[in-house]
Amino acid sequence: MVAILAEPRSQLRAMRIEDLDAVAAIEVAAYEFPWTPGIFRDCLRAGYECWVLDQAGAIIGYGILSVAAGEAHLLNACVTPVHQGHGHGRHLVKRMIELARWHRVQRIFLEVRPSNLAAIALYPTLGFNEIAVRPNYYPARHGREDAIVMAMELLPPE
Repeated sequence: MVAILAEPRSQLRAMRIEDLDAVAAIEVAAYEFPWTPGIFRDCLRAGYECWVLDQAGAIIGYGILSVAAGEAHLLNACVTPVHQGHGHGRHLVKRMIELARWHRVQRIFLEVRPSNLAAIALYPTLGFNEIAVRPNYYPARHGREDAIVMAMELLPPE
């Protein structure tokens, strides 16, 4: 007999100020050029949609969505490296899209590094399309890296 152990179920909840240390630790683990804790704090203070993915009491991911002038911008979406590849990123980004719809925005934008192959594979499956490239947008180990700009039109429900 073989037991198959499933990962504990994850749930999304609003980010709180006391979550910032855990969020910043994930950011450092996932990115070579991470956001600072102050950036996350500023996003919370600005009233952005800041959410965490909680699994059995541990934060394993987060998403930050800004909304203004009928548009939304997915500023950051990340899952801790050890939990990547299990559908958590898809779950997180789908929630960000739901929030954008709740705000009744017309479109949602994001930027992604060309070197982030997992994200580039994920976003089109959720409805995002490449619309532009921002040259030299991101810091990189040997200079700068472009950003692929993607967008998704959020049509009103029929």
